[in-house]
Amino acid sequence: MIDNPGNIRTVRVEDEMKVSYLDYAMSVIVSRALPDVRDGLKPVHRRILYTMGEMGLSATSSYRKCAAIVGEVMGKYHPHGDVALYDALVRLAQDFSMRYPLIDGQGNFGSVDGDAPAAMRYTEARLTAVAGEMLADIDKETVDFEDNYDGTQKQPTVLPAKLPNLLVNGSSGIAVGMATNIPPHHLGEIVDATIALIEDPEITSDGLCQYVSGPDFPTGGTIFRLEKQRNAITGEWETVDAIRQMYAHGRGRVVMQAQVAFEETRGDRMAIVVTELPYQVNKAALLEKIADLVKDKRIDGIADLRDESDRDGMRMFIEVKRDSNPRSVLNNLFKHTALQAAFNMNMLALVDGQPQTLPLKSVLQHHVAHRREIVRRRTEFDLGRARARAHILEGLKTALDHLDEVIKTIRASADTDVARTNLMTKFDLSELQAQAILDMRLARLAALERTKIEDEYLEVIQLIAELEDILANPARVLAIIKDELLDLKKRYAGERRTRVADDASRELTDEDLIADEDVVVTISGRGYIKRQPVDTYRRQHRGGKGIIGHVTREEDAVEHLLVASTHDWALFFTNRGRVFSAKVHAIPDASRQAKGLPIINMPGVQVEAGEVPMATITLPEFAAGSYLVMATRRGIIKKTPLEQFERVRSTGIRAITLDEEDELAWVDVSSGEDDVIIATAQGMLAKFHENEVRAMGREAGGVIGIRLLKREGDEVVAMSVVQPGADLLVLSETGYGKRVSIDDFRIKHRGGQGVRLISLEGRKTGLVAAVQQVTDLDEELVLISAQGQVVRTELDTVNRYSPNARGVIVMRLNEGDRVVGIAAFRPGLAEALDSDDNGGPDASPGGPGPSVGGTS
Repeated sequence: MIDNPGNIRTVRVEDEMKVSYLDYAMSVIVSRALPDVRDGLKPVHRRILYTMGEMGLSATSSYRKCAAIVGEVMGKYHPHGDVALYDALVRLAQDFSMRYPLIDGQGNFGSVDGDAPAAMRYTEARLTAVAGEMLADIDKETVDFEDNYDGTQKQPTVLPAKLPNLLVNGSSGIAVGMATNIPPHHLGEIVDATIALIEDPEITSDGLCQYVSGPDFPTGGTIFRLEKQRNAITGEWETVDAIRQMYAHGRGRVVMQAQVAFEETRGDRMAIVVTELPYQVNKAALLEKIADLVKDKRIDGIADLRDESDRDGMRMFIEVKRDSNPRSVLNNLFKHTALQAAFNMNMLALVDGQPQTLPLKSVLQHHVAHRREIVRRRTEFDLGRARARAHILEGLKTALDHLDEVIKTIRASADTDVARTNLMTKFDLSELQAQAILDMRLARLAALERTKIEDEYLEVIQLIAELEDILANPARVLAIIKDELLDLKKRYAGERRTRVADDASRELTDEDLIADEDVVVTISGRGYIKRQPVDTYRRQHRGGKGIIGHVTREEDAVEHLLVASTHDWALFFTNRGRVFSAKVHAIPDASRQAKGLPIINMPGVQVEAGEVPMATITLPEFAAGSYLVMATRRGIIKKTPLEQFERVRSTGIRAITLDEEDELAWVDVSSGEDDVIIATAQGMLAKFHENEVRAMGREAGGVIGIRLLKREGDEVVAMSVVQPGADLLVLSETGYGKRVSIDDFRIKHRGGQGVRLISLEGRKTGLVAAVQQVTDLDEELVLISAQGQVVRTELDTVNRYSPNARGVIVMRLNEGDRVVGIAAFRPGLAEALDSDDNGGPDASPGGPGPSVGGTS
């Protein structure tokens, strides 16, 4: 039997397990897994940054091998494995993990595809400028230091952290029984919210959400503010602001979605192009997941899948089968893959060494309190330095004021110690002052040097007063914090990357996935229709021959051309006076050489045999108080309220009742108080006020607008509502054209023969082919001939002439060809257009052009 010494105690195993487990849990929580609310860093990250600062690896220094950095950190402050330590360093350098990286890495630091970084012996690193702001003033006793693991070094318990790093870069970690997951945010928004909190400490979480619109992930994408949640009391679904709730309670869920766009590929196929992914989504794994879903036939409609990403950015290309609905394919991808994911936020951080779940306001309050402490301690440090310097300068001033006596005292002393003692006794100096006098160089005795000492003393005294005022006035401390935050915002914030949308539960429509862009719509005389991007046609000078824009069948000429937005409504008015409607993006897209598809095959357009579209207009909406003004080939005009055409059946509705020998040819939109012009093939024009045409129902037949000349081929070739200050662009069948000011024509009553619009010269000019109203010399023209020849040119190359002039050659035609259509549009200000006659890079209009009415 062994005697029980006095230092051995008896405990129950379960009690020891409880105590030891709690000790272990708190060690993991405090010393490993959770960030500090003040600097947003875990111990390992704090030690890495501090060590790199000690090594002099600033943003302007040269790079050092990561192996050297890891070895330094591990040897001094972090006695753990080098692999885990290097992984932590790598994450701080990844621009797809950190919104504002704290380490500037050189070499392979991994990728969004999940590729592992290169070994630490190959990579190099240094601190970024943002990391420099985290370490600023650490040498001024602004933070507390503690012993390292073996007591040989001192390490900071927290960094000064000018920026709210916990929110700006976020954090994630799994402790024992708890976890943190904080998303990154935009620095500018967090700064604005912090300043708002400083100015109004009573501001609510909703008030802060006016500045912080949501997380800002480094990979971009879209997040959604609204979300459907089930009411815990009533059990009913209701829409809530998920982001506001998340910030109010410190935990919540936000839905992330990839940034996608639709592109047209070979033939009439569509492709889904992904350019931005949700945060922390592995691109390679995502592509593999999509491939597996296609292979298992859980997602149908995907013809091809490839990764086209390069150094210029991300690009995942998903081609959709010709007979599949791209919207359905995309919705299935959102449902079954990480193209749409949720970020579950849990704002858990250490506050005074204890884990707490913090709402947005509390995080900002802790940061402001931390910065107040930093500014206070920094000011006290600077004040101590200033007072010490003032003390030395006062001693030097005393010496200069009694220079001869000081020199005599020093010369009479046996050694330095005696001299110091004699100076202290005779001139009432401190030991520091006496030593400074003894250390003073003889050069300081010059007149200018003596003046410098006096000036420096005055500056130090003023600095001391300034620092004392800061310490005595808390409002000045807050002002300093605000100024520093604004400086950070100015230098580092940049643009927000993640878009914020309203509702993720709304099902996407075709229109949501189609780019809002300008297109050229052409319709042939036999009813073939197609659309093409405006930049299909290169800009040329007046008189160019253009390019083939529409390949026609034998005896099938292009009759209608207009420029519109893909999101506009298109109303098709047939020769028999009926109207059909469709979205512009529903018009089939085809190449320049293609003839298009029969309009009868378009959804919502069921024309009868022998019925062809004669007038087409585009509208962004059906505004109340507006009217449709219609004109026929034989000069009949009619006005009907626009809202009567908002709901059009697929079989069409009646727009005007016609005589058997007449056709509806032109349609335009008016406000009810406009002037109207009607132009004829024989070069005549009538201008009258639309009040002379009363509003009628859809079944009415209209009244006489202009009386045609009794000459062969005379008919109405244009009708439109007058725009103030506009010109008329007139084009003859042989390509002669000019601009005429509408103000050159007086308003007369409807029903007359009109006045001369252009001088026609028989076969040389032919009849009037098209008349287009233009309002801005920055507009561009697209002209088309019966054989499909297209010219795109600038409007200002066509000069203005009088009504009796013939004009100049605007478009040169092939033998037997004739002009049939013209359209004008205004390109975006930012586009770069090539003006070479021989062609060049395609031009891309940036903004929507005006709607073009009738057969122009």
